[in-house]
Amino acid sequence: MIEEPHSGDEAANTDDSSWNFDSPRVVKVKTLHISSPILAARSPFFYKLFSNGMRESEQRQVTLRINASEEAALMELLNFMYSNTLTTDTAPALLDVLMAADKFEVASCMRYCSRQLRNLPMTPESALLYLELPSSVLMAEAVQPLTDAAEQFLAARYKDITKFQEEVMKLPLAGVEAILSSDDLQVASEDTVYDFVLKWTRAHYPQFEERREILGSRLGRCIRFPFMSCRKLRKVLACNDFDHEFASKLVLEALFYKAEAPHRQRNQAAEESSSPSRRFVERSYKYRPVKVVDFELPRQQCVVYLDLKREECANLFPSGRVYSQAFHLGGQGFFLSAHCNMDQQSSFHCFGLFLGMQEKGSVAFAVDYEFAARTKPGEEYVSKYKGNYTFTGGKAVGYRNLFAIPWPSFIAEDSPYFINGMLHLRAELTIRN
Repeated sequence: MIEEPHSGDEAANTDDSSWNFDSPRVVKVKTLHISSPILAARSPFFYKLFSNGMRESEQRQVTLRINASEEAALMELLNFMYSNTLTTDTAPALLDVLMAADKFEVASCMRYCSRQLRNLPMTPESALLYLELPSSVLMAEAVQPLTDAAEQFLAARYKDITKFQEEVMKLPLAGVEAILSSDDLQVASEDTVYDFVLKWTRAHYPQFEERREILGSRLGRCIRFPFMSCRKLRKVLACNDFDHEFASKLVLEALFYKAEAPHRQRNQAAEESSSPSRRFVERSYKYRPVKVVDFELPRQQCVVYLDLKREECANLFPSGRVYSQAFHLGGQGFFLSAHCNMDQQSSFHCFGLFLGMQEKGSVAFAVDYEFAARTKPGEEYVSKYKGNYTFTGGKAVGYRNLFAIPWPSFIAEDSPYFINGMLHLRAELTIRN
């Protein structure tokens, strides 16, 4: 039986005053000759239907009621149950068959549709459709490869969320989750992710309670708090958009992570790599995270730790540079920058490290600084360069050849400065009285 909803206009033209406006009307009755063993073998739905409808009598017919919009998809589904193939190959039609296969519990057809849809060109619109498919157990299992492909498509297309911010701001929750869950997100720092999440949730969920719910159950888990700056973590605790208990737990977890030794951090990241949140897995930030230890007495001082992977250093050749996140001393923002540059005599490439002041201002800061690096075989920090400089803002100072060796020796497999593929740098800054 093919049904369609009855419209109010059509009811107004009838003489039947008892017509139920909410009930559909039958527009077509179609009789199909089928093999009940074949359908029952392919679908638990049809197995139950035939068992209940024919068990207690000699009846050889059962009635299936569907909406008019489902007719074409159902006919394709029945055809598939006999032939293991479909005649349709367009995304909308395949989606209709997929939904019918979910309704009538034909898992093999769902997997077939999912595979066919993955082979079609993906668009932002189709990717969002796949992410918002009904979340039945059968559906989730059958279309997991399709939803994975949709998430990867969106993450790759919008990995630079700063460049596509207007477009990403218009995406629904499922699309934003897919983008922010990616390790390949191109952002200046995790602080940028936090700011974007707040902006998006405030635009899409103006109701305070709804916003708190979404941040606590969904989007808050996409932010990798351990890689946010301590300054921004303080703002998390003061932000009413987050439930206070939820925010406190995340900030405390982030601070404990920052205090861990590097090898323990790597172990946590490895354990978390299979988790959907991946909160201890570091992205490739434009500004590299640092660990900072501050002292107020006897003088204002901070010790900054910057770790760079070997491949990050290799990518600096021949003239690249990488910047750290900002850190603060005496109320002023500073940063470290690692360079591949030519030595003073321009005879070979080498590794350089520089210290810069972030804000331009009239206040002059006289700073003593020391650069050090972990070095084999002892793997202790060894001082490489000391200096002092009076910063007035917007300036940088450092050493062009920190290790006093050419670039090939620095980056070589037997280099004494890479420990388990990681370069460990330390900068100690002290304000001179």
